[in-house]
Amino acid sequence: MATRILVLGAGFGGLELSTRLSEALGNNVRVTLIDKSDSFIFGFSKLDVMFGRRTMDEVRLPYHDIAKPNVEFRRETVLSIDAERKRVVTDMGAHEADILVIALGADLDIAATPGLAECGHEFYSPEGAALLPEILAGFNQGNIVIGVLGGFFKCPPAPYETAFMLHDLLTRRGVRDACTISLVTPMPKPIPISDEVSDAILALCDERGIEHSHATWVDRLDPKEQVAHLRDGRALPFDLLLAVPVHRAPQVVVDSGLTDDGWIAVDRATLATKVPGVYAVGDVTSAPVPRAGVIAEGEAATVAQVLIAAINGGPQPPAFAGEIVCYIEMGNRSIGKVNVNFLSGPAPVAAFTPPSLQGAEEKHEFAATRRLRWFGHGDAD
Repeated sequence: MATRILVLGAGFGGLELSTRLSEALGNNVRVTLIDKSDSFIFGFSKLDVMFGRRTMDEVRLPYHDIAKPNVEFRRETVLSIDAERKRVVTDMGAHEADILVIALGADLDIAATPGLAECGHEFYSPEGAALLPEILAGFNQGNIVIGVLGGFFKCPPAPYETAFMLHDLLTRRGVRDACTISLVTPMPKPIPISDEVSDAILALCDERGIEHSHATWVDRLDPKEQVAHLRDGRALPFDLLLAVPVHRAPQVVVDSGLTDDGWIAVDRATLATKVPGVYAVGDVTSAPVPRAGVIAEGEAATVAQVLIAAINGGPQPPAFAGEIVCYIEMGNRSIGKVNVNFLSGPAPVAAFTPPSLQGAEEKHEFAATRRLRWFGHGDAD
């Protein structure tokens, strides 16, 4: 009898896991992939939308294009998770499985920062990014603050990419001298594991006159005064605030009892949770790695190897190494690259490739290979 595997969430992790299981196990597996959305969007595509390079329709990859043997996609909203029984209830019914994998990502908690809903603009959701082209097009002078509002957030380079793209946009429009760009973040430096990458990012900020405050927390926003109140007592005025909201695990995951200290704890080698037969990958976990799509993809590859070995009776696969490639937009459409290994040695190691147009081509190829692998087509990104 085929093993029933239920995958909650069709982001990088869910898509990669479903693809690998389909390829390796054939009729020995039945994968049900559930997501509340009708399409996938690369995280970096939200910046393309935000800055008017692409429309939302152009960056969507519809899930109905998934045509993997023994994989069924269902657009449903998860309402409850019974981890012990591996039973999930959605708005469309109930699902039971032999193995459950949770890849539901992290939610944005707008309410966690007082005043954000009234006077800020988040750009980390597709909906938030889609609202910003018109706002940015009408901004000609004043103070822009990019605020990272929590200590854990997806894609650590994204706030800096946003700052560089803002600088380019305002420069092209001839209004850069009438605007200030400030970045505030609780992170001690842009890429904590790499001084080389952090120094390169900060040098670009300084060259472009982008102010930056690290190890700095925003406690609240004052909608009336248009001021960000910082934990160190300073007040930062703004005319436009672009926010990376506080992240939290989806409430349905918290309610399942799988979380500890707000996130799902997993075995760092196998991504297994405290409940046998239940795994978790991506932003929803507390694994000692950054929250990023490429991390979720790597974790999913490890879970796939674990499950394939268990179902086929093979040897235990290698532990998750936390080895990734991260592409960073660094202005003028040039892309830097960071090769990182988080878990194989006593400390993370990173190698930085400076920004270039070749980097942009590599990033394009990165997206194209995943479109082809997951959706069966390699349309231009």
